[in-house]
Amino acid sequence: MKLADRLPLVERMLWHPRHLAAQQQLAELISALRACINVKDGYEFQQELLTRILEVEDDRHAYGRAAKRVRNGKAPQPGAPEPYSELDPADPETWQLEYDVCERLARQYRCVGDALAWRVFGFQRRTIIALCQNAPPGMMAGKEGLAAERARVDRAYREDGEFAILHDLTNCLRIGDVTVFRNDGTSETLEIKTDPLRHSPAQKRRIKAAQDAVRNGGPLPGTDPMSRLHDLDIPFTTHLDLLRTATERASRDGIFTAKVPGTRTLVVTDIYGCGTRGWTESDFTERLGRKIDSVRRRAGTAADLDHNVGATSLDSVSRDPKRVPFAAYPLHPVACARLIGDLAVFTVETSGPALADSLQAVGFDARWARPPGAGELAPGEVVMELRATLTGPAYRGIQTNVGRAFQMRRSELDRYLIEMVEQGTWAEGLRQMLADYRLARRPWPVYRDEHQTWV
Repeated sequence: MKLADRLPLVERMLWHPRHLAAQQQLAELISALRACINVKDGYEFQQELLTRILEVEDDRHAYGRAAKRVRNGKAPQPGAPEPYSELDPADPETWQLEYDVCERLARQYRCVGDALAWRVFGFQRRTIIALCQNAPPGMMAGKEGLAAERARVDRAYREDGEFAILHDLTNCLRIGDVTVFRNDGTSETLEIKTDPLRHSPAQKRRIKAAQDAVRNGGPLPGTDPMSRLHDLDIPFTTHLDLLRTATERASRDGIFTAKVPGTRTLVVTDIYGCGTRGWTESDFTERLGRKIDSVRRRAGTAADLDHNVGATSLDSVSRDPKRVPFAAYPLHPVACARLIGDLAVFTVETSGPALADSLQAVGFDARWARPPGAGELAPGEVVMELRATLTGPAYRGIQTNVGRAFQMRRSELDRYLIEMVEQGTWAEGLRQMLADYRLARRPWPVYRDEHQTWV
């Protein structure tokens, strides 16, 4: 029996030859993106990224078809690509593995596409948040309207000297098909149809709603009319310099842990770093557990583990369009590629009650709302309640005092953890939001100079 036959499924994907080869390609793409300085560079980079994604999606189609045929007792279809693994081609799971690897690789390449989107929109989170409020797109390979979308991107470059981004190259741009960046500094998000006489009124409404949310403070597209962008007049400060050190150390030592200011812990593991140590699986498990226990004690999060919550990079690439893509994190391109490919993983954890206590210490009426042992955080879940008494505008000389509660949901806590936002910055943002009587029920906070953080 070959080694590949004995590995668990997740490890089969991580150590799959095609998955490992993509690590170098991802690092090269991230470096190439950071080196782009003009429209020509951007256009050529986008074409290279498009080629990568279409290649893996074409193969994903073919592997899926082959897996179905082999399960039905037939041979793979003529022209099916050969499996990259050393597994038995008569086993349908061999073809399913190739299919799953291609799905992962498409998401990983789109993480680089997300970094492209963040860059061309000036790293302005407000625009990304507005344009991500839609269901995820399907595969580009075989898409009926792809030729028309590519033609529009080509025309912008060749006829007008303008850059246009293809939304399907990303996970975060889910409204519209193409955004053209004009030479006068403006941009326009477009719906592209093969037949110019056929347009989707719903698509046009979503594009208009996204523009109104960014420019005029209107509700974000979607089903929640109370969800709006909220600008904070606060500099954006993080501890991402610690993450840079952590990824460098983990690549050498296998495991790195650190206490993060704000009652948080950081744990980074790196497969290559572990490999250089020659650890067995039990060695790794024992060392990791010991280091996590130690850093929790130092950070003050070890008392009641049932109340601990965390955010992780593991298998999260391109699954949440609101997250900053790891390809844009201020890290070395190789470190970014390892995080994207799950060959390096970082987790930031905190104690919910301790976090509430730290907010109370700086003047908040804060209550941790999540019951102990509740498991993984669910999308939209309320984790904390903050209360304040606000002084509203005077009416006929009489001031009004209004009590209100602000519910913090998973997305805001996730951002505090995964972006390692400095706690004072985060707390002041919460204070500004609570003090604004005009605050929408579900605000998406945007700090003043976030664009200076990302690469």
